[in-house]
Amino acid sequence: MFRRAAINAALGSARAFFSSLNTWRVRKEKHEAKPCKKGKKKLPFRERPPVPPRTWNRSAPFYAGLWEERTGHSIMLKVWTGSCWSWLKIGTLPRDLPQGYALASPSLVCKGNRWWLHTPIEKALETPTKVVEQIAFKQTCLCAVDVNLDQHLAVCTVQTVEGTILATSFIGNGTAIAGFRKRLLGRIARNRSQTGIIAQGEQDNVALWRKIRHLDEHIEHQVSARIIQFAIEQQASILVFEHLGNLRPEKGRYSRRSNLKRAYWMKGRIFKYAKYKAWNAGGIITCRVNPRHTSRQCHRCHAPVIRYNEGEPVEGYTPGAALCLCPQCQMRDHADRNASLRIGQRLIERDQEPLKEKPHARSRRATRGSKDPGVGISQDAEGEGQPSIAQARQGDHTNGPGTAQGGLRRMGMLPSDMATTLRLHFE
Repeated sequence: MFRRAAINAALGSARAFFSSLNTWRVRKEKHEAKPCKKGKKKLPFRERPPVPPRTWNRSAPFYAGLWEERTGHSIMLKVWTGSCWSWLKIGTLPRDLPQGYALASPSLVCKGNRWWLHTPIEKALETPTKVVEQIAFKQTCLCAVDVNLDQHLAVCTVQTVEGTILATSFIGNGTAIAGFRKRLLGRIARNRSQTGIIAQGEQDNVALWRKIRHLDEHIEHQVSARIIQFAIEQQASILVFEHLGNLRPEKGRYSRRSNLKRAYWMKGRIFKYAKYKAWNAGGIITCRVNPRHTSRQCHRCHAPVIRYNEGEPVEGYTPGAALCLCPQCQMRDHADRNASLRIGQRLIERDQEPLKEKPHARSRRATRGSKDPGVGISQDAEGEGQPSIAQARQGDHTNGPGTAQGGLRRMGMLPSDMATTLRLHFE
């Protein structure tokens, strides 16, 4: 059974590589076939092709027949002692199984010089309705999320398709998190300046880097879980984010530049974690929309807004300011809440736009007639399924419109020995 599991893991890894390679080839062919604009030089295709895994390390699963008599505190495993196969009783840590989940086959995972027994949990989910079909109903609720770098890490607003705003939640204190990370990066920079030499192939300041990684990982899981908790409480069936893929840190000191870079990574991982958590939480579909001018437009009349801080003159547009004012309709609101409303409206506008065909060109005659311009085809959002994980045990309370919620609350996350993954790992 171990040999069969290893073969299946090798086949899965090979198929994944060739699938990624075929996708890269298709993108390259599309780029080369795309015509170049007149008077401009065509940019080369710079995306690197995928490579096979250079190292291959998988965990060993215990299929049916290799384990039995599992209880809340122990399990019987069939192991090789060096001369024969024998049954060994192993003590386990008791964990509460979430409702609707079933235990799968355990697997051995090596972490450093210690071995852990991980048990995945599984849950069957029904295929949710597509976004286009859900948008057709006016009672459909969608939760739009504006992810930021400072102040509030995420601002969530639930609204219906017809435009009724139901609730708003402000999550996290991004300023304190960014300040703590920047202090750690400053210590790393000072340590490097004192030594002057960084050994090749070795990690410097291991303890500080570990603390930064653990901080970011904790905040990413916490914020994503609170987003899903808020969406479930408001019975939202669609989660909407911005498509932020071209963010680059500004030039400056090492601590500032590295801090911005890791803040951008955090925004991407919050979306990644929220995506599979939303799918597990009851089939909530996650979509992304174009972020162009979502913070600069009014959610009522779509006119340009004035963005300012309290106590400052109400004029111009100050990036990162907390308040906004629309000079056309006199709308006053929190700037991040206004942006989250525009994100949700952009998905509705994209999927509710009627499909029109481009008019046929008239036949050539002696006198040419005018041609009416065509209308582009609207794009449909896609939802992708992801492995299941348990729901967050504690979430954020909903706030009224325009009310901020400061600080971060701890949430009960699933322990590592109950890691929820449907992949089989082998050693």
